[in-house]
Amino acid sequence: MTTIWNKAAALALLAGPAFAQTPCRDLSFDDTRYTVCEAHAGDDLRLFLDDAVGNLIGTPERLSEVIPAGDQIVFAMNAGMYHPDRKPVGLFIEGGVALHKIVTSEGPGNFGLLPNGVFCIGKGFSVVESRAFAADPPSCNYATQSGPMLVIDGALHPKFLEDGTSKHIRNGVGVSADGQTAYFAISDAPVTFHEFARLFRDDLKTPNALYLDGKVSRLTIPDQGREDLGLPMGPIVALISPAPPSPAD
Repeated sequence: MTTIWNKAAALALLAGPAFAQTPCRDLSFDDTRYTVCEAHAGDDLRLFLDDAVGNLIGTPERLSEVIPAGDQIVFAMNAGMYHPDRKPVGLFIEGGVALHKIVTSEGPGNFGLLPNGVFCIGKGFSVVESRAFAADPPSCNYATQSGPMLVIDGALHPKFLEDGTSKHIRNGVGVSADGQTAYFAISDAPVTFHEFARLFRDDLKTPNALYLDGKVSRLTIPDQGREDLGLPMGPIVALISPAPPSPAD
């Protein structure tokens, strides 16, 4: 994973973040480094896919151009699996409208490794197993389906092997037991599913957590000058805040 610094990022650091403290931190768990970003109920956390005329947004750089003037990205991350045309594989809700249907059948790849799940942004946050979501959909302003689930009611996904050998840079989201905090994590080095899931269960203490993707995982934190490189993505999750006033103001 590559991180670049630029003049704009340096100026952002001098200006200071719009949040009292940038809600992202580095931590070490089982000798692996991770970056974890938090969002809290009431924060302006959204999912993005296309712009107002239907063109794929694809990158945090493009996202910064399409959000309203006066707003800024606090952090942004890829938010679920997508087809080669960047369209979501499963459920995608934006602004309360379902743009893609939920998929509840077993299938190939990580997405189809049931149980998979849905991350929902409503009055609070939740990660819900997909079939349970389909049977009794909660109210979501935004939602994205991905898979597999990492943690299900406090237990690791039953198909994760402690001695697994498949390792990738991975990112995912877990939600606190009270639904008030969402934790977005990305590994700084390749990890197995078992290792990554344990981060959410044992360190972040989230009873439910969802895998978002691997290999393509990217995180942008403008105030920290972090801008992971990669190809255009499908769904993006981003925490938005008002930009701080310029010195001239």
